[in-house]
Amino acid sequence: MDTAIPQPSRVAIRLARREDVARIAALIMLGAPTPTMTPAEIEAEAADPAYLDAFAEIEASPHNTLFVAEQAGAVVGTFQVTLIPGLVSRGRRRAKFESVHVTPERRGQGIGAIMIAHALAFARDNGVGLAELTSNKDRKDAHRFYVRLGFDQSHEGFKMVL
Repeated sequence: MDTAIPQPSRVAIRLARREDVARIAALIMLGAPTPTMTPAEIEAEAADPAYLDAFAEIEASPHNTLFVAEQAGAVVGTFQVTLIPGLVSRGRRRAKFESVHVTPERRGQGIGAIMIAHALAFARDNGVGLAELTSNKDRKDAHRFYVRLGFDQSHEGFKMVL
């Protein structure tokens, strides 16, 4: 039996589908800086119908695209690209990369780099002049990863739960 881990060159990026939603939600929860849920709790939470409602809204939006990375038939990563019009720099469009996550057991294999390369190409193809993302301050490995890919830590971010 072949137990070798598939190589990143065999990673396929595709649009997310409705049947991927629970796995995407689980990937996002697994990406928390300090996971606070058991695998069973993550699975139960990921089955909440609110995630399907959110997916339907993303899918219906012309400005949002949700992707998955697939390897050997399994969804191993996810990311969302939001296209944002604006007035800054003569109306330069921005792309925000959101919820960039690779399953913990596949990190460090180049999957994230493939996902970001796809996100950047998608942004360029859609007339974007600036790509941005945010990352939880506790995700130090993710920060090093983004800097290594050429992102600049130029701003401090702020959030408010409403």
